[in-house]
Amino acid sequence: MKGDSSNLLLLIVTAVANGAAFAASSPLLMNNPTLLVKGGSMRTNMEQGTNGTASVTNSTSTMAFSFAVPDAPTVAPQSEMIIPSHVENCEEEHQPSQLSSCITEQQIQPPRKPLKVLFLSADTGGGHRASAESLANQFMKHYPGSEYDLLDVWTPTKVYPYTTLVKSYKHLSAHPLQWKLLYHVSNTRAYAKFTDIHSNRLCRDKVKREMERFDPDVVVSVHPTMNYLPEKITRELAKSKGKNVPFFTVVTDFGSGHCTWFHKDVDKMYIASDKIEELAKKRGSIADEKIFMSGLPIRDAFAAQSDAMIDRTTIEGKQYRREMKVKLGLDPEKKVILAMGGGEGVGSLSLIAEKMQVEMKASGVDATILVICGRNEALKEEINSRDWETFIPRKSKRSKLARKMFRKKRIAEERISNAKGNVDVIGLGFVDNMAEVMVAADVLVSKAGPGTIAEAAAVGLPVMITSFLPGQEAGNVDIVLDGEFGAFSQKPRKIAKAVTEWVQDESMLDELSRNSARVGNPHAASNIVLDIGRITEEMMKQNQELAIKND
Repeated sequence: MKGDSSNLLLLIVTAVANGAAFAASSPLLMNNPTLLVKGGSMRTNMEQGTNGTASVTNSTSTMAFSFAVPDAPTVAPQSEMIIPSHVENCEEEHQPSQLSSCITEQQIQPPRKPLKVLFLSADTGGGHRASAESLANQFMKHYPGSEYDLLDVWTPTKVYPYTTLVKSYKHLSAHPLQWKLLYHVSNTRAYAKFTDIHSNRLCRDKVKREMERFDPDVVVSVHPTMNYLPEKITRELAKSKGKNVPFFTVVTDFGSGHCTWFHKDVDKMYIASDKIEELAKKRGSIADEKIFMSGLPIRDAFAAQSDAMIDRTTIEGKQYRREMKVKLGLDPEKKVILAMGGGEGVGSLSLIAEKMQVEMKASGVDATILVICGRNEALKEEINSRDWETFIPRKSKRSKLARKMFRKKRIAEERISNAKGNVDVIGLGFVDNMAEVMVAADVLVSKAGPGTIAEAAAVGLPVMITSFLPGQEAGNVDIVLDGEFGAFSQKPRKIAKAVTEWVQDESMLDELSRNSARVGNPHAASNIVLDIGRITEEMMKQNQELAIKND
């Protein structure tokens, strides 16, 4: 490592580029430079398709995606609630978790005036972009005709090390020990202050030129490195035009957050947990009235599925899940295990799938194991080309040594020969209906990405955590453990044993599911947008009054 300040800053900036990758389920995670939504359509070098589908084209690939709108925006159980006066009486008749059914699209009449929204983010993992897009969909719904742009303020500056943010993140996320060191070294008030001063000195004019290209009504940051300087520039640009433009931060981390997220001058901050609230107050001195406990913004398809299923542990909920399995072409009599490792299909997915297949087959469990491989085509091919009926599990060097030293029998092989469970293992690439897949699943096996956990909790899905990115994702493990809707292990054999025990015990599975649903906030994106819209409208009204007064 070089000793100059630029290289030091590279460590700081890249360490805080903490974008947790969403499950490898959405082509919206592709590296599209700008998202623009106008009049109900999305554009990024995009040609409008048919049947509600759009084709997105960039220099390297072409893909299709679709988006759905839930039947009604409602309030998530643990969110700060937006309740119209004419439905306040519902509060007396329902528990908070039931109150959502009282608020319908007709009761919350959104204003007709469209808004111009500028999202700030970067492709350091898919979670930031996915959060922006989930919010964009809600702006489309509540403010028809609105326009949206997604801007990475650092890459266009061509200033080292800021311009290398995305590239550096990809390297560091693949090297957890390096990430851990840099994350913790940079996660101090002194380093945050140094970054603010340094970026202001080297990048202010360049970032200002980028932001001047837009004339937004509101700016929303969904990235930890895009708060201090962009907020200052937003105020400066607005003042030069004789108006006020609100600046909001939506924290896309769940259980832990880097100090660069928290700046007290934002108009409001939207968070997902008590731990983030504590950090916001401690690290950023954020006032109570500026904090909104909203939950993480996730795709609206999860809100729609949550509303339709209601409770997966009830008779009606189980029937809904059974029908979903049939719809997806899965055997409704089998348990479904969903294994994911992020957009790159990383982690020990293959080995974990092997151990689960062996354990469930030996235990007499009929199951389908769905392995989401994302961009990892080699993994997908490996899984789908294997003959799982005659498969004999691999033995590690440690297990061979142990058997030799203690003369243990080949227990695994004997269990395979006497196995009675019917277990399918299916490798998938990207899927565009992850909400439906999670409804059909009985257990999620995944790394500790905040978006993935939030989506699982939205539909009451138990979670087995297999890995986490040190620093950034460590707190997400605690969300699952403290919420008592899952477990954590990095050992494939223990993972397989625990998951098998869960699916064999229906009462345990139901308890995990109910705990998961308590943590879920399926309507977080809608609630965030309604609150941002309300504040923005108030500020726009003040701008109009000021303009009239000045005239």
